[in-house]
Amino acid sequence: MRIVHKYGGTSVGSLDRIRATAKLIQADLARGNEIAVVVSAMSGETNRLIAMANDIDGEAPAREMDALVSTGEQVSAALLAMELNRLGIVAYSYSGSQAGFRTDSSHARARITGVQSEHLIRHMDVGEVPVVTGFQGSDEHGNITTLGRGGSDTSAVALAIAVKADICDIYTDVNGIYTTDPRIVPQAAKLQEISYEEMLEFASLGAKVLQTRSVELAMRFNMPIHLRSSFEDMTGTIVNGEDTGMERAEITGVAYHRDEAKVTIQGIPDQPGIAARIFGPVADAGINVDVIVQNVSEQGFTDMTFTVPRNDYATTMVLLQGLCSEMKAEKVKGDDTVAKVSIIGVGMRSHAGVACKMFDVLSHENINIQMITTSEIKITVVLEEKYIELAVRALHSAFGLDADA
Repeated sequence: MRIVHKYGGTSVGSLDRIRATAKLIQADLARGNEIAVVVSAMSGETNRLIAMANDIDGEAPAREMDALVSTGEQVSAALLAMELNRLGIVAYSYSGSQAGFRTDSSHARARITGVQSEHLIRHMDVGEVPVVTGFQGSDEHGNITTLGRGGSDTSAVALAIAVKADICDIYTDVNGIYTTDPRIVPQAAKLQEISYEEMLEFASLGAKVLQTRSVELAMRFNMPIHLRSSFEDMTGTIVNGEDTGMERAEITGVAYHRDEAKVTIQGIPDQPGIAARIFGPVADAGINVDVIVQNVSEQGFTDMTFTVPRNDYATTMVLLQGLCSEMKAEKVKGDDTVAKVSIIGVGMRSHAGVACKMFDVLSHENINIQMITTSEIKITVVLEEKYIELAVRALHSAFGLDADA
């Protein structure tokens, strides 16, 4: 098999961890596999570099910031290549640019436009290991660019696609994806498989195990991802296309997100274009809106409620106060003590009554639902944050997800 390994910051966080990582690569090579590797910076290194830059200039040019923070991955790649060579494995470290990653010129949030990987494939064909820096590439002018925090996952998937790998193994400090947060529900079960769509929903709700962009890219090119631990020798969770050859459970898991806030504009004159007048300035301010509910118009007036990230709450309230005056709306009110709880699963497509069951479970626990939004494979409710753990435990149990169920 041809496999791309990706190692996160904890997996290369010290020389001892780099030595352990090299052993994992050595073992996979011994099984007859062809390996390419993508590495993150050592744990905490990117933050250290950013802090130094801020001490010099809190508004440093984006080009120079990319040049600076990209060095963290170069250290990891060079040290890992040195250790592999010490073990008798021919390995070469490559920066993103040297590895052939081409991007647009959007510093700190660049998008990959292509990967010229022929030289990396030549290494793999003869049993050598290219060790590539994640999170970075270069634009058409040769400037170093970075993909944004967490971009090494995207680099790994892009490389796997470019070298025509069979799978992309992402090694991290967790041993897979669980039906919910084991810290809240100790009976949470590790999933053997999860679909790309389900993984995207989990990631959008704050699950940190995989970057959303990497899952989107894997789904577009049908590249399987194996999320596994670099600290334990065990199978993790495979993220791949939906398995249509088997019956799926009603739901796959329960996810939650705490850092939410809810804002409402009341008494808005109900006129064409009113939503654009509200959400246009909000978008221009870089604020992401999620759940949106508009009440039925009464006597020519309507209410609009939506959620935003909690760290954008204060900015949103100030912005809406101005819009309220311009639109001659009645008032603006908000609440920054709400959270989202979601049930996720492709099985919803073939099971009726899932929403009703969810609402009944929450009602039985005396949990009031403030807002509801749905997609084909997800139902999300907004509720008071203090009920989040109770809601997650109750739903996890009710849908038969407990490991001992």
